[in-house]
Amino acid sequence: MTDEDFMREALRIARNAEGRTSPNPLVGAVIVRDGRIIAEGWHRKAGTPHAEIHALRMAGDLARGATLYVTLEPCSHYGRTGPCAKAVAEAGIARVVVAMQDPNPKVAGRGLSMLREAGIEVRCGVLADEAARLNEVFLHWITTGMPFVVLKTAMTLDGKIATSAGDSQWITGEASRLRVHELRDRCDAILVGIGTVLHDDPSLTTRLPDRQGRNPLRIVLDSEARTPLSAKLLTDGAAKTLIAVTEQAPKARVEALRQAGTEVLVCGAGPRVDAVELLRTLGGREVSSLLVEGGGRVNDALLQAGLVDKVYAFIAPKIIGGRDALTPVEGVGRERLADAVQLTGLTAETIGEDILLTGYVRK
Repeated sequence: MTDEDFMREALRIARNAEGRTSPNPLVGAVIVRDGRIIAEGWHRKAGTPHAEIHALRMAGDLARGATLYVTLEPCSHYGRTGPCAKAVAEAGIARVVVAMQDPNPKVAGRGLSMLREAGIEVRCGVLADEAARLNEVFLHWITTGMPFVVLKTAMTLDGKIATSAGDSQWITGEASRLRVHELRDRCDAILVGIGTVLHDDPSLTTRLPDRQGRNPLRIVLDSEARTPLSAKLLTDGAAKTLIAVTEQAPKARVEALRQAGTEVLVCGAGPRVDAVELLRTLGGREVSSLLVEGGGRVNDALLQAGLVDKVYAFIAPKIIGGRDALTPVEGVGRERLADAVQLTGLTAETIGEDILLTGYVRK
């Protein structure tokens, strides 16, 4: 087997903790001796041992003289845990193969240097593209200080998210709805606009049939603090909720929301919530991923601001028609095709009777 083969295994096991390591990256580690895997480990949760430590503990004395494959540069600093590069050297590992360098300013090549200074042979860059895709959320957050924003929408074949009367349940099938709950399970926060709250009174929780999902932080763009005190987001106790308002929001309504035990964050003078300020605040709180399930106006605002990184578009084999039926992106739109938002790296898959298109917004 080659370095690439063993690295693929490390990438595979790293995904075991998908949605559980934030704000840390997903990392997998494999220890190989005499061409055979003798130990594996992956990072489970922030504040717990890193992947390399799990693998080293499994390998024990057999780690001496072996090769370590790891999907991200071993850390070199003391944070919630000790430096992995030091532990690798002390274990007697002879060779380390790394998929990619860690862009975290606290690491940024220092882990590799520490290994080389200890006399360990180091190879970096094996399946780097795959490793970067694995940790697209972490890489974006650690380099920009803002969450990786995923926009999800569900529409008919003619591009409608609701009828002209506002009927929208359910456009897509059960399998697609399950996939959305899996997305929620992997994201730190979920965002909707006040229109969605007033029309649907959603819970925005994660419901998975085979296991208990993680409920993300729930965020409402509500410039005028119109969220009803009876809304499920405020009363069900299932997860924390943050209401983002502007300075123009009536102080009495803001105070009522706070008295109800909900955090209210003032973002901008108005009339709309300053989305950039909101995302910077979330990033500073270690919210590394944000799932947007808003309506056309919310989607338009985030796309216009260049804040969307990835799009999941579920398309149902239905046709609604109607000039006044709602669409996924509203606003004034673009006058020229050359100014349209372009998706790259597009993939398509069939989910039940629906089609899911996934792509990245070209910046």
